[in-house]
Amino acid sequence: MDINIVRNSNNKSHWKEFSDDDISSLFETFADHLKPEHDISESEVSVVLSDSKTVQDLNATYRQKDKPTNVLSFPYDALDMLPEQADEISELGDIILAYEVLVAEAEAEGKSIESHFKHLCLHGLLHLLGYDHEEDDEAEEMEALEIKILAKMNIKNPYQDA
Repeated sequence: MDINIVRNSNNKSHWKEFSDDDISSLFETFADHLKPEHDISESEVSVVLSDSKTVQDLNATYRQKDKPTNVLSFPYDALDMLPEQADEISELGDIILAYEVLVAEAEAEGKSIESHFKHLCLHGLLHLLGYDHEEDDEAEEMEALEIKILAKMNIKNPYQDA
């Protein structure tokens, strides 16, 4: 799995807890745990480590929600590809995280920043794979998969109270 990491925060102290190697390893772990339902071992994902202001701007522009959020996912749009190119698609899309929101949520929920970061990365990746939580049944399916994968990584259910 190819992970492109972009550090795009105005505050240089943000994201220092997470090395590029650790993030790449995290996504390799996700890829292993998603098999056999999803083989993304040859896929590419961009992970943008950003700040609340940038994420709020993107959220307002693309989701018409003028507020920061913890993670945004932008799947690769393959609609313009020719049918014979479909097998060549390896880019899943972009995951963009807001540092201040991540830290505030982790502290408010009594979670470690590392565990919450891993959960949000997985959550964003599942969005790139087409999972959603707009409807209750979709949310149950997505959350169940998150809980299952995180448990394999010794991270407790992120949807239970701390």
